[in-house]
Amino acid sequence: MTTTVSPAVRPLVRHGFEMLAAMLIGMALLGPLWTPERVELAALWMAVSMSVPMALWMRYRGHGRIFEMSAAMFVPYLVLFVPYWLGALDGDAVEMGGHVLMLPAMVAVMIRYRHEHGTPTTNRVIRALGDRWPMVVALALSFDFWQTPLVPPVWTLLLCQAAYLVWGRRAPRLQLAVFGVYLVLAAAVIVVSPSLGVLLIALGWGAHAVWDLVHHVRNAVVPRWWSEFCGVFDLVVAVTILLKWF
Repeated sequence: MTTTVSPAVRPLVRHGFEMLAAMLIGMALLGPLWTPERVELAALWMAVSMSVPMALWMRYRGHGRIFEMSAAMFVPYLVLFVPYWLGALDGDAVEMGGHVLMLPAMVAVMIRYRHEHGTPTTNRVIRALGDRWPMVVALALSFDFWQTPLVPPVWTLLLCQAAYLVWGRRAPRLQLAVFGVYLVLAAAVIVVSPSLGVLLIALGWGAHAVWDLVHHVRNAVVPRWWSEFCGVFDLVVAVTILLKWF
């Protein structure tokens, strides 16, 4: 037996996943900017870091009730402060409990105002941020690399190009040729000195960022959102490796 999602429910589900993605981006980008010791301030800052990008995305998409949805992210923390002050909960329980309780609170707001919609923003800054969401996601996922750079194993480069090899059925020979270049690069990394190997890996990631740019400009082989995301992520990896090791 198969089940289908009701057409009336699909927009709510999509809206929910979009907000969740915006919240995760906020946690990755804004969360580390301030780490207060007080539990109350840490919890409220967590709510701010998640609600700001969520509100911007809702404004971009034209969803209504931004204030109510943002409040649904703060109220659970405020409620949990009372048992925390009374000694019934510790700081970790407040943080975890707030995360857990805000989800049903947000669902309740979505259901309560499911028939209300706003107007998509005409603000150029918000439109630009919304249109460049793959870049924002890539920067969020690679944010920690600036603080703690790492050198990914060379096989990850092969994996990146393998994705284009699978997608690139319209240009299989070209994609296979580039995959062959990365096989040669991988072999070189194994036989050269460690420092030169790190340099080759950084150059490999940088070259793949250029390859992503080619696909993005041509709008070919892969969806543009993927080439934009992959290109920004690859470039951050390459730059952070060079800044750390050279």
